[in-house]
Amino acid sequence: MNNEQTAIRTTYFSIIGNSALALIKGVAGVYGNSYALIADAIESTTDIFASLLVLLGFKYAKRPADENHPYGHGKIEPLITFGVVAFLVVSATIIAYESIQNIQTPHEVPKPWTLIVLGIIIIWKELSFQIVIKKSRQTNSSSLKADAWHHRSDAITSVLAFIGISIAIICGRGYETADDWAALIASLFILYNSYLIFRPALGEVMDEQLYDELILEIRERSTEVQGVLDTEKCFVRKSGLKFHVDLHVVVDGGISVKSGHDIAHDLKDFLRREIPTLGHVLIHIEPNE
Repeated sequence: MNNEQTAIRTTYFSIIGNSALALIKGVAGVYGNSYALIADAIESTTDIFASLLVLLGFKYAKRPADENHPYGHGKIEPLITFGVVAFLVVSATIIAYESIQNIQTPHEVPKPWTLIVLGIIIIWKELSFQIVIKKSRQTNSSSLKADAWHHRSDAITSVLAFIGISIAIICGRGYETADDWAALIASLFILYNSYLIFRPALGEVMDEQLYDELILEIRERSTEVQGVLDTEKCFVRKSGLKFHVDLHVVVDGGISVKSGHDIAHDLKDFLRREIPTLGHVLIHIEPNE
C-alpha cells in the first residue's frame, strides 16, 4: 500500500470514529446535564467536517502532474491543513462562548454516569491519536498530522471535562459550573494546538528549509554512486507527500558532458529508488577544482 492509500484509509478511520463519538457525546451531554460533554460533541462534529476536508485534499493531491502543474497537485495539502485549523479555531470559539454563557446560568450537577462515558472516550481518542500520528509520520502528511491532533485535542477536552464533572459531583451545590470551566479551559488548549499545527504547514507553503535530516541522508547516499566525488548544495521542499530536491554534485572536471549527464541520471534514479519519499530530483553537475 502506498502513502496516498494509507493516508486515505486513515482519514476514513477518523471520519467513522468522530461520527460515532459526536453522537455518543451529544446524547450523554444532554441527558447527563454536562455542557463539557456537549462541548466535546461540538468539537467531534467539526472534526468530521475537517476529516472530510482532509479526504478531499488527498483525493485532489493524487491527481498526476499536468501542463499547468508540472510538480503535481501536492501543495493542496498544507492549504487543507489551514482549513482543518480553521475548523479547530471555530470549534474552540463556540465552546468558549457557550461555556461563558453556562457559567452565568444556574443548572444541575452533571450525572455521575457521564464519568464512565468520558473514561471510555478518553481511552479511544488517545488510541486514535497514536494510530493517526503514526500514519502521518509514515506518509509525511501535514494534514494527517492535523487530523491526529484533532484526536489529541479531543482527548484533552475529555480529560478536562472528566475533572470538571468530578469536582461538580464531589463538591455538590455551588460547584455546578465546574464542568463549564473545564470546557472553557479546553477551548484554550484547542487554540494552542491549532497554532502548533498551523506553523509547520505555513513553512511548507513558504518552502522553508525544515528537512535537515533528509538533506544529510541525500548528501551521504549520493557519494555511493560511482562518479560522484562530493555534494555542494542541497535544497529540499515538500509538496503533498513528496519531497522535491535540487542537488549540486561534484564530479571529475575532465570527463565529457555525456559522462556527467549519465552520472546525473544514475544519481537521480538511485536516490528515488533508495528514498521513496522523493519526487522530482534535479541534479546540477559541478566540476572539481
